[in-house]
Amino acid sequence: MKAIVCTRYGKTDDVVELRDMPTPVVQANDVLIKVHCASLNPIDFKIQQGAMKAIMKFKFPLVLGFDASGEVVQVGADVKQFKVGDLVFSRVASDRFGTFAEFVSVDEKLVALKPAALTHAKAAALPLVSLTSWQALHSIAQVKLGQKVLIHAGAGGIGSIAIQIAKHLGAYVATTTSTKNVEFVKSLGADNVVDYKTTAFEQVLQGYDMVFETLGGDNLAKSFNVLKPGGIVVSIVGIPTAEWGKKEGLPIYIQWLLSLLNIKPNQTAKRLGVRYVPFLMEADGQQLAHIGSLAAQGIIKPIIDRTYPLEQTKDALLYLQTSRATGKIIIEIGL
Repeated sequence: MKAIVCTRYGKTDDVVELRDMPTPVVQANDVLIKVHCASLNPIDFKIQQGAMKAIMKFKFPLVLGFDASGEVVQVGADVKQFKVGDLVFSRVASDRFGTFAEFVSVDEKLVALKPAALTHAKAAALPLVSLTSWQALHSIAQVKLGQKVLIHAGAGGIGSIAIQIAKHLGAYVATTTSTKNVEFVKSLGADNVVDYKTTAFEQVLQGYDMVFETLGGDNLAKSFNVLKPGGIVVSIVGIPTAEWGKKEGLPIYIQWLLSLLNIKPNQTAKRLGVRYVPFLMEADGQQLAHIGSLAAQGIIKPIIDRTYPLEQTKDALLYLQTSRATGKIIIEIGL
């Protein structure tokens, strides 16, 4: 099969290429998906550049990609939920990714039926960003009607979906974005838009129940200041917790290092009487099915910035790294 692979750690121009690769092996609980569309996420170029190598070990050449929408063409012996011919979408497992390819094999528990109302491109735009947003807002922060939520980078792939999910949960939503995207994020439902090019968000926002932190660095430190007592910062760019490291079977010294690196934000949270939760999304087919139903009803609308053919995935990765995309970048593979 044709696939986009990373040959070693490095810059996109040097280490990403189109190759013929073996079709993935279908295990007993797997479905083999003929991929029609995939979508890009920052984790793709972070893996390629080696940013994840301390906590995730890879063998090269490595097929990239985590999100897919396509058709089931083979099922494992123990598969119960799906059959050949089903149209499905998925955020595949963190240790068995590879959706920038003509085929990907996925455990059925990570797969959901594609809503008929969604094209493959729109379905592929949803899995990682929608699961991340749902778990941050609903599962961890437990956002409720009338609460105030700040979502950073509202025009991005995650932010554009998170705003819509937060509004669905009944929140009052503030977001940060650049001048050119102010009207766009308002169209998604944002109630209060802070143009970060002209205004410091921490100086104009206060009394928030939750901050969904997607940028890291100084932005995280400033985010604590907008919370009311008892509020929560949920971060997807912070250092993972030692508990996560233990669950993943990482060495004790790595768990210790993770704990050490989280001391400063944890101390800040304790001093201010708030909570800090860094987390990594977990793929979940049942949650994805629920999100798909919301999208089918028009409650969540996938936002697509650009579409590329598989052969131009290198260009798509370079564009993703500019941070100029509004919504998601899609790779068309087997339409």
